[in-house]
Amino acid sequence: MAEVNIEELEKKIFAVFDEFKTINKTKEEGNKFLSIERYAFELNNGKKIYREKIKKGKGDGSAAIVLPVTKENKVVLAIEPRVFTEGSVDIGFPAGYVEPGELPPLAAERELKEETGYEPERIVFLGSYYPDQGCSEAVNYYYIAFGCEKVSEQELDAGEFIKYIEVSIGELDYLLRKGYIKGLNTAYTIEKSKVLLKELKNNGNKEGNQ
Repeated sequence: MAEVNIEELEKKIFAVFDEFKTINKTKEEGNKFLSIERYAFELNNGKKIYREKIKKGKGDGSAAIVLPVTKENKVVLAIEPRVFTEGSVDIGFPAGYVEPGELPPLAAERELKEETGYEPERIVFLGSYYPDQGCSEAVNYYYIAFGCEKVSEQELDAGEFIKYIEVSIGELDYLLRKGYIKGLNTAYTIEKSKVLLKELKNNGNKEGNQ
């Protein structure tokens, strides 16, 4: 594994964690983003079941998650408030909802640029899965973006606070192993990316030996 400067890495991360951590919470009435729809379903076996579906915003809640790799082989991480987690701040990847009518890979590129200001040379699909199929039709789409380069400043929505950092592959592995990364989507994207990179490496070795 590549050498990791743990002291510098943790110092950089803790500074952002301290800035974004929750210091007070007040419950408010009303909801502007989530809604619940109730349905009755008739099954082929003649039975009827009742289910509730969670709706998010304008769409169905589908999202794109992208692991960005720079031209210098650094990984771009996004640190932002995750107010319902134990630490109230978490490390992840650029991600966001797929807008109605928008193709998932374009949503991934859009979110990457909006949240970090980076653009990729190419983006590769890693897979898609239902994050909560018991109460949602949303699908999460996972990508790895290669050749990312900083081209603009962040374009964050009101109420959105994100800071990004570049880390080495070794530092990313350290953060995952030590529990600094707690989001399932982030951990899953890392593991799927490892599989893809291993396949690419093996294919390259095979071609070189022919």
